Amino acid sequence: MESVKKRKRQKQSFGDALISVVIYIFYAAFAFICVYPFYYIFINTISNNDLSQKGLIIFLPHGIHFENYIKAIKIPGLLNAAIISISRTVIGTLLTTISTAFMGYMFTRESLWHRKFWYRFVIVTMYFNAGIIPWFLTMRNLHLTNNFWGYILPTIVSPFYIILAKTFVESIPKELQQAAEIDGAGTLTMFYRVILPVIKPILATVAIFAAVAQWNAFQDTLLLMTDNKLYSLQFILYQYINQASSLKQLVNSSSGAAVAQSVATVQTATSIRMTVTIIVVAPILLIYPIFQRYFVRGIMIGAVKG
Repeated sequence: MESVKKRKRQKQSFGDALISVVIYIFYAAFAFICVYPFYYIFINTISNNDLSQKGLIIFLPHGIHFENYIKAIKIPGLLNAAIISISRTVIGTLLTTISTAFMGYMFTRESLWHRKFWYRFVIVTMYFNAGIIPWFLTMRNLHLTNNFWGYILPTIVSPFYIILAKTFVESIPKELQQAAEIDGAGTLTMFYRVILPVIKPILATVAIFAAVAQWNAFQDTLLLMTDNKLYSLQFILYQYINQASSLKQLVNSSSGAAVAQSVATVQTATSIRMTVTIIVVAPILLIYPIFQRYFVRGIMIGAVKG
């Protein structure tokens, strides 16, 4: 057996080996391009702020400290914005996932009244919308301006997620549902006890998409919210990036010891921008590893049929 394996290894031509090396180099370079911006921002948040401001921190941190994070947390409004973002992400993702799973399941039920019509009615909204002004007027008429539910209710039904869920449910053997119906299971019982446990991969996929969309959204805050108590973390980041210079003075003076601080830890516009960026981006990066084992299977099966 060992001799056979050695022969197979020796059969690889020089051209094949060269192609393999090129492919590895290409994907290594691509991975580096994807990862490096996050790494660059992070090392600049923990390095000497004066060197960071001058653009001298490129690959390795210098003068490591964590004062930037300690002071960034004290920026007015940041903690409240974090609570708003976490709340909208958790609640919005949960409601979107449940509604997507149920509607995707119901659109596979032949007993649903005018099933094809309602499915097409939902899907057509992917291609046509009224625009920002009619949307804003509708939200205002529904009293969803300066209202936390303005973040949640418009996102509960998503045609794209419903397509994924419907396609996944259609891949489940019909015999499973027929056996449950013979045992007397109703629609809701069938959904909660038969369908939900089977469609976990697509639920994880939808949950990732919904969570990322909720966490990264800031346009709805810009259009709907004037109460700063309802500002999301992304909107605060947008403001802080534009106001980094003034925030630098605020953070340095708030400690009461700005004069005594060393140049390495005195806040700069660059340190403010990068530190707040890491605080905003890091939590959502932790979502994918949790659902990774479901994600690939869910997105592949959900995309096979239309």
